[in-house]
Amino acid sequence: MRTLAETHPKLTDQPPGGAGTVVPHDSARQHVMGTARYVDDIAEPQGTLYAAVIGSRIAKGRIRSLDLTAVATAPGVVALLTLDDVPGHTDIGPVFPGDPVLTQSDIRYAGQPIALVAAISEKAARQAVLLAQIDYDALTPQLDAETALANQQLLRPSHRMQLGDCATVLPQAPIQLSAKMQVGGQEHLYLEGQVSLAVPGEDGDMLIYTSSQHPSEVQKLVAEVLNQPLHKVTVDMRRMGGGFGGKETQAAPWACLAALMAAKTGQAVKLRLPRKDDMVMTGKRHPFVNRYHIGCDEQGRLLAADIEVIGNGGHSPDLTDAIVDRAMFHADNAYFLPNADIRGHRVATDTVSHTAFRGFGGPQGMLIIERAMDDIARHLSCDPLDIRKRNLYAEKRDLTPYHQQVEFATLQRLVAELEQSSDYWARREAITQWNNSSVILKRGLALTPVKFGISFTLQHLNQAGALLHIYTDGSIQLNHGGTEMGQGLHTKVAQVVASTLGVDLQQIRITATRTDKVPNTSPTAASSGSDLNGKAAEQAALTLKQRLSEFLAEQQAVPLSQIRFSDNQVWWDDNQSVTFAELVQQAYLARISLSATGYYRTPKIWYDREKAQGRPFFYFATGASVSEVLVDTLTGEYRLLRADILHDVGKSLNPGIDIGQIEGGFIQGMGWLTTEELVWNQDGQLLSNSPATYKIPAISDTPPVFNVRLFDQANAEDTLYHSKAVGEPPLMLAISVWSALRDAISSLSNYRISPDLDTPATPERVLGAIEALKKQQEAC
Repeated sequence: MRTLAETHPKLTDQPPGGAGTVVPHDSARQHVMGTARYVDDIAEPQGTLYAAVIGSRIAKGRIRSLDLTAVATAPGVVALLTLDDVPGHTDIGPVFPGDPVLTQSDIRYAGQPIALVAAISEKAARQAVLLAQIDYDALTPQLDAETALANQQLLRPSHRMQLGDCATVLPQAPIQLSAKMQVGGQEHLYLEGQVSLAVPGEDGDMLIYTSSQHPSEVQKLVAEVLNQPLHKVTVDMRRMGGGFGGKETQAAPWACLAALMAAKTGQAVKLRLPRKDDMVMTGKRHPFVNRYHIGCDEQGRLLAADIEVIGNGGHSPDLTDAIVDRAMFHADNAYFLPNADIRGHRVATDTVSHTAFRGFGGPQGMLIIERAMDDIARHLSCDPLDIRKRNLYAEKRDLTPYHQQVEFATLQRLVAELEQSSDYWARREAITQWNNSSVILKRGLALTPVKFGISFTLQHLNQAGALLHIYTDGSIQLNHGGTEMGQGLHTKVAQVVASTLGVDLQQIRITATRTDKVPNTSPTAASSGSDLNGKAAEQAALTLKQRLSEFLAEQQAVPLSQIRFSDNQVWWDDNQSVTFAELVQQAYLARISLSATGYYRTPKIWYDREKAQGRPFFYFATGASVSEVLVDTLTGEYRLLRADILHDVGKSLNPGIDIGQIEGGFIQGMGWLTTEELVWNQDGQLLSNSPATYKIPAISDTPPVFNVRLFDQANAEDTLYHSKAVGEPPLMLAISVWSALRDAISSLSNYRISPDLDTPATPERVLGAIEALKKQQEAC
């Protein structure tokens, strides 16, 4: 296997550790050695109490009576907290109301927090919780999204996007197809569960250590429940053991509860959810029900598309409005829909409130149009890749249903290059021959593209800040508003500063994300962490570089344009320089400020919701993948044999980290589409509530042949070194696995029938699709 230096030779021209070079994750050594400190590893103050949540045992109804006497008198219990103890706001909905911090009457989902117990040990708190005596008036929960839509049980108003005249063109199309599919949700299953440590200070101050993607939101909500101004609450977040969106809004409730108990007792309080409670009490990726009615010509080119997406938001809005919007924004994926009518609904059911998950609704929206591509191909007896290529965005076919133009050339080139490098057509021929001779085992092949918009669709979130200090020895301390959850954000941002100031990466230390250093930060989400925070850090570095350059230019009596920073030196001509550290010391003695803030906001983006038109995304990240599967038609079991990925990250800030993100995102997406099945019973209880009953991919599920390459082309937009975001888009590359499974099943009909296969496509569902296809053949 070739090294990254060999596969990316241009990177060797970059300074060691700077942007564009392969350097390890800043915490890689600590991760491997087990010394990386997470919230549960922080040395606890003397007298720390341990909290546990009393949650509802029913999914819907009312509390008839609540008796916590046995809980209060249990061994080791110090205090109880109920809704009556909350001095400030009791609703902690992140965007819209609907999320009570505790309830004492209505129950809206199984596991809803009712009260909090604090004890001298974690074991004592968890044992005490079991003693709560609660009588309920239980009602039958409503769990079906389509029923909720029929009854107009909406969390937020529906939205509609239109292009052209779908209502006129669709009925006249020579070929019309319709389908509906269920799209399952997904548990985040981060390695580090939800956890917060609240430490009370003097005069009402509160310090919160939390595993959160959004420290500023935690600060705001904690301040509101405590009835304190925001400046009295400080949130510290060094690193998370995974987040994937599950800690964007849903880390806040546990921080609020810990803070409330700390304020009540005057002692530090730690609240860490056991894995089962974490899975029961926190939201998932939104399950969707998607429908399409499409019209195309005899070559399979789309003429019109009527698409409906129904997002199951659970009991409260949380981020459902924006998530369904993004599903609608991505219902076209990489394809031009000349006449489109896309409707999105946000429905309420009696489950935990579903929330952000890598892709933020985009993956759910993409699936329906990818299903349509396969269905058209089977109807016309074509290869699905031919149909996909005919419908890709192209010249004069580059307007999305929300009226944003697509830079289509990259997408076209990328698909063509992967088609060739993966030997798609030779493998297609070999697979067809295999399937003709193999009775039981069938192979499937699919190439699917990805076009993913980069920016928060809520415009004001597209901003970031940074704080940069240079100390008199030349060492640098960097702080920014982004959070590190394993994705390498801190490493990339530090590389940007190192390149800007021309110093070694080892000279830069990134400190924990804190609300008292960089205020009013946006969540680390929407794949924008590097774009936003890297630009803010670069601005801070440029400010300091300008100050130092002006000082040195004046000192040496040379033009400012001659000053150059590189190799830990600052040069004023080709033969004369001073070390960076020496210049910093001189600047300090000359009373030059060595601290600066940086700020960045994304340009060009806007969206008129009333007209459903605009430019919600700064740019699009693109990619494509080819997956080959082997299916046992007697059992429905399958294996992924090979995956080929070509992904566009612009000019990569760190190819090693980016390739790791692409590999991990693909496998996580494969899990969502195949093995990860959320199951609630008719009483609204989550049955898949532990790793024993919820199956994420293991290392053995990684394909034995796994080829990942970066598409080498600079971003046309003015991003960091013309790079592109890499966090979320790779997850959707896994759609090729699901499409390949459908391809293998379709081979049983000589590729004439396009099978129904909801997600997750578990072996049971694959076998069901096989049996349904056989019955359809018999009926014909």
